[in-house]
Amino acid sequence: MREIIITSNDSGRRLDRFLRKYLPGASLSEVYKAIRKDVKVDGKRRNESYILNEGEVLTLYLTDEALERFGAGSHRNVHGGHAKRTFGTVYEDDDVLMVNKPFGLLTHGDSHEKKAHLANQVKDYLIETGAYDPRSEKVFVPAPVNRLDRNTTGIVLFGKTAAAMRELSRMIREDDIRKFYLTIACGEIKEEMHLGGSLVKNEDANKVEILAGGEGKDIETIVRPLEVLRFGGGLTATLCEVELVTGRSHQIRAHLASTGHPLIGDSKYATRGAAAVNDYIKANYGLTTQLLHADRVEFLDSAAGSESLGYLAGRAFDAPVPKRFREIFTGLGGKYIY
Repeated sequence: MREIIITSNDSGRRLDRFLRKYLPGASLSEVYKAIRKDVKVDGKRRNESYILNEGEVLTLYLTDEALERFGAGSHRNVHGGHAKRTFGTVYEDDDVLMVNKPFGLLTHGDSHEKKAHLANQVKDYLIETGAYDPRSEKVFVPAPVNRLDRNTTGIVLFGKTAAAMRELSRMIREDDIRKFYLTIACGEIKEEMHLGGSLVKNEDANKVEILAGGEGKDIETIVRPLEVLRFGGGLTATLCEVELVTGRSHQIRAHLASTGHPLIGDSKYATRGAAAVNDYIKANYGLTTQLLHADRVEFLDSAAGSESLGYLAGRAFDAPVPKRFREIFTGLGGKYIY
């Protein structure tokens, strides 16, 4: 038997979701079987959708052998192994951490990279600063609420508490936060573009396709040209500010490519007309992937309605552009100061 006191970071979770995290080695059917037969909250049976409250005592009537087999609480000992910190800090308070993710780093781990990723680096940092103590938490782990591709740099938002994570996620979902990116696109873009349509993912190719409408997820992207670059004896590219109105995987890369202006260096979404630009960029700068930086987030006045994070309303945060981005931009003749 094991008794667990529900903390503020665990409050508000469904019982089944709490147990799926606390018992990571248990199958879904084993979790639901335990809820029916071996779990009580404050001495009462509860169904799987019961919402846990701070201070309640959750009792697991499981043998020590079963608890060990299910990996009970094992998440508390799992962290990045003090991975070298490579991110920069954009902003931090007691609830929120905004970091500047570097090039080449995954936001989350995957089947190939389980330790050296941003989420683990941030977790180790919060452990070292005392902002997060995994030994006192039952299932909560600080995590990012937005995601950037491995080779996209810039701002990633983390909630340092479960309440902050939920509120940041809600703000993004309800459009209380505007997200801006800087990129260089192939060709000359003369006017602001408001792009719509729907996005369908090809899992096998790890690519997405933009459709005029119908199936897929609705998407919206705003592209604002800032400066046209002329280089290489007749080649052109455009420095752009891109506002991501909806946030889908590969949205910016695919949306711009669909207009005939793929991001420079982006071999995955390159169009035939981009070949000369990409050959030049590769030969002179060694760039073989997208040049894309999430440089700014703005919390709208509507964010003031947040009970816990309303103090962020009306504020904007910027992440410095990476040195490599600046070098390529100025090498192509760029003059725009940012």
